[in-house]
Amino acid sequence: MTFFPGILRSSSVEAVRAVAQLAWSPPSVPSATKSLRTAIGIPRFPGSEPPLSPQVVEEGGEEEEEELSGGEESDLRTPSGRGSLLTRRGITLRVLLKDSLVEPGDGVLSIHYLGKKFVGDLLNDGKIRWVETGQIFNSPSAWATHCKRLVNPAKKSGCGWASVRYRGQKLVQYKTSWLHKYQPSADMSLVSEGEDDEMGDEEEEEGKTAVPTDDKNRKNKPELHDISLVPRRGDRERIPVRYCTLGTRDAARDPHTLVELSAFSAINRFQPFNVAVSSNVLLLMDFHCHLTTSEVVGYLGGRWDTNTQLLTVLRAFPCRTRLADRDSASAVEEEICQNLFMRGLSLVGWYHSHPRGPALPSLQDIDSQMDHQLRLQGSSNGFQPCLGIICGPYYHGNQGVASTITPFWVVPPPEQRPNDYGIPVAVEVTYVQDNFLTSDVLNEMMLLVDFYRAAPDLVQFHQFWCPDTTMMDKIKGSLSGHAPKDQAYSQILEHVYNQLINTH
Repeated sequence: MTFFPGILRSSSVEAVRAVAQLAWSPPSVPSATKSLRTAIGIPRFPGSEPPLSPQVVEEGGEEEEEELSGGEESDLRTPSGRGSLLTRRGITLRVLLKDSLVEPGDGVLSIHYLGKKFVGDLLNDGKIRWVETGQIFNSPSAWATHCKRLVNPAKKSGCGWASVRYRGQKLVQYKTSWLHKYQPSADMSLVSEGEDDEMGDEEEEEGKTAVPTDDKNRKNKPELHDISLVPRRGDRERIPVRYCTLGTRDAARDPHTLVELSAFSAINRFQPFNVAVSSNVLLLMDFHCHLTTSEVVGYLGGRWDTNTQLLTVLRAFPCRTRLADRDSASAVEEEICQNLFMRGLSLVGWYHSHPRGPALPSLQDIDSQMDHQLRLQGSSNGFQPCLGIICGPYYHGNQGVASTITPFWVVPPPEQRPNDYGIPVAVEVTYVQDNFLTSDVLNEMMLLVDFYRAAPDLVQFHQFWCPDTTMMDKIKGSLSGHAPKDQAYSQILEHVYNQLINTH
């Protein structure tokens, strides 16, 4: 029986290049997966059906007045036009496009609202196409209002420029850049009229409390989310790059380069499978990744139903060994393999951590994932997906105390460009809340505590993550996002947390 030989024998998780299949996989259980599918309401994907004609949506209340006619925008490009003071309504996406502050592109716009993420394409004419439905919106406020009303029907306005992000930065920052460039003498307090209100409203929507500007700047300093109290090993922050900038493989390129994920829709494809992940999987994986400042790795067990095209991830199997520990790697893999067999599960993926960096794949992660996908199919020509997950517990760019967990897949490069890297894409996942915390998950957590108890890179949980939050508070807060329905789990986990505190 072959497994994922080499994952634990590599000097880094990101250097993994070998993967194998499980020669045995349990009989398909279509009735169970179908009922799970029905319970969580996952729709069948429409295959290659063409999308409907895009619908232009016009909403957004008063902020819709930001859109100018073509003649007015032409005036902005003349010296006299730029010489006159413009209010915030005078600067539109078309203006920013014409002056090359932003560029059209697929999936470059996003909205994060109450735990939901919306992705949009910026079109050449300054309009926005929502990736999910293909609807066209005339302005950021129209799109933001529409998306937020889906989550919160009582929402009346979208605060578009403060809500919509272009490549991760709020559009209002690009508007300010335009003003600094073309009207440097303008009174910014007049030019940005109303934008402070938008920013305050946005923070309220995201469940945050608005604070004075000075306090906000202090709270945004990296040291608040900097685990410098934990032993460091000279790591530096890596800035992700866009896939389109990579081009053909280059041996001189740093293999640890992080790459932003694309959406399936951005490469004109549908996600070819559905994924459902158990909350206990997330809880155990997140716990494992929090324990040490070094990278960790583990496997994912579950079932693949060829009839419904549903991949269910039911169990995480942390590897209780050090990376590159050749002596113990085989024994650990064999133990996990036996656990899969006894539970009637198949190997369906893997996870690893980026302790202090963004939860995005590196070039080596992309190659590893591509190998995993190809080899997991085995000798049969049938399709079976292999899910990759990256967990970033201590990255200072995370929102709050929760880890960033990124499920991803890799689309092979076009046949005419075989020397390109595979395309990393974000996988849409349905998270299924378990009824209770199972005894085997609790036992695995205790085994992990025992394994890392004397480790030099064990996180010091009595130290502070930020001025009013200890490392212990952080791990508790992050794991609470994966809680089962039975609220008694918190009392059970207290025993585990006490063991962590007693390791120091």
